Amino acid sequence: MWYAIIGEEAPDSLPRRQSARPAHLERVVALRDAGRLLLAGPFPAIDSEDPGDAGFTGSLIVAEFASLEEATEWAQGDPYVSEGVFASITVRPFRRVLP
Repeated sequence: MWYAIIGEEAPDSLPRRQSARPAHLERVVALRDAGRLLLAGPFPAIDSEDPGDAGFTGSLIVAEFASLEEATEWAQGDPYVSEGVFASITVRPFRRVLP
């Protein structure tokens, strides 16, 4: 089943995000390469493709896992969690309708 993983950004986390980004992307690319990634990306803090110093307010990943427990475990293991980029993580079942 698909699961939406929503990370809410911690205050002043942009430097931590930049530092943890390579390890975070490595995990997301592994999902993509396994054919389990629907989409992934950050929420810019301002209406811009490149928010610069404004940073981000969080991120969204929609990926396929065997269970909610597996999706939650994967999310909790993300470098953005361990490095304090995300203040909180929400994992919810997601039902893809379109496209």
